[in-house]
Amino acid sequence: MIEAAEELGKNTSVSKACQVLGVSRSSLYWVRQPKRGPTPRPTPQRALKPEEKVEVHQTLNSKRFWDCSPREVYASLLDEGVYMCHWRTMYRILEEQGEVQERRNQLQHPVYTKPELLATATNQVWSWDITKLKGSFTWIYYYLYVLLDIFSRYVVGWMIADCESGELAKQLITATCAKEEIDPDQLTLHSDRGSPMQSKTVGQLLVDLGVTKSLSRPYTSSDNPYSEAQFKTMKYRPGYPDRFSSREHSRVWACDFFHWYNHEHHHTGLGLMTPATVHHGLADAVYAHRQQVLRAAYEEHPERFVRGLPTPPEVPKEAWINRPQNGRNAVPPPPPTQPGAKAASRVAGGKTERTLVAAEQLANSGAGSGTAKTDRVVRH
Repeated sequence: MIEAAEELGKNTSVSKACQVLGVSRSSLYWVRQPKRGPTPRPTPQRALKPEEKVEVHQTLNSKRFWDCSPREVYASLLDEGVYMCHWRTMYRILEEQGEVQERRNQLQHPVYTKPELLATATNQVWSWDITKLKGSFTWIYYYLYVLLDIFSRYVVGWMIADCESGELAKQLITATCAKEEIDPDQLTLHSDRGSPMQSKTVGQLLVDLGVTKSLSRPYTSSDNPYSEAQFKTMKYRPGYPDRFSSREHSRVWACDFFHWYNHEHHHTGLGLMTPATVHHGLADAVYAHRQQVLRAAYEEHPERFVRGLPTPPEVPKEAWINRPQNGRNAVPPPPPTQPGAKAASRVAGGKTERTLVAAEQLANSGAGSGTAKTDRVVRH
């Protein structure tokens, strides 16, 4: 506005130009004045001379005093009958030379890379976490392990145990990968930095299975949003017990909940599809059926649809953990391995899937079991 007032003032008076544009005349005149640099601060007469500063600096860096603080140097010289300057002046001289800094070892937090993961089909990225279920008494908990496919939100495997253990997590991951027929270099497994997640047992297992390991940043719950959201859905579900009377009670409740979550819960993030529908490759058929229903309703009462033919919500084509900003692209996911075809063989003929305790599957495959009491449940 100042520049506009200057241009308008060339054809009329400055007063009228400022009045029309709503600019203060004093501001315009202030801008016109040449700007002067900062005035150098005068050196006080009582200040040390340059050669005296050099002498003080050499004394502070002498072999005798190079590991002493200015206060220690000041006191030592004063006891010897020598006064050079006050210790605060010594600090100023050292600061001018860039020699004042924290001498103690300071904790330097490492810089952790933000995980950026993309899934465009099922069984490309899984998220897993562990949450506590309150027992019948204080300080008694049962630990719920959950493996979740972030593209379909389908709980591919879960387990309830009496403790957090890398060995138990290894058994659950092994059984779930076998059940989902995961090929090497197909899957990325994402989690937070809990002790079971970072355990050597789990890390070595993922290397053997050809599964890529991904970890959240410390104290950043938003890096594992799908597992956190699933736990919130579970614990805010009507009928969620305040406490579980026993491990068997928690197992029975979890069986009912995960069946509802996978097969009955219409997920907002999936276009109101159930996780099982998306995970088993049935989303297109369900979408087409919904479109037929809406078309029939539209043809019967078109006046009720002011925006024309309605369409059902679409299933997202991709799922992100920390979508890149500023147009950057993440590493593309591996090509899909026909998840719909695999799923069709598991649900052929419209048969409902059955629930198995993972201990049975591990026993049938000859795998060992942990010493802790667990109930491991995976779904076929």
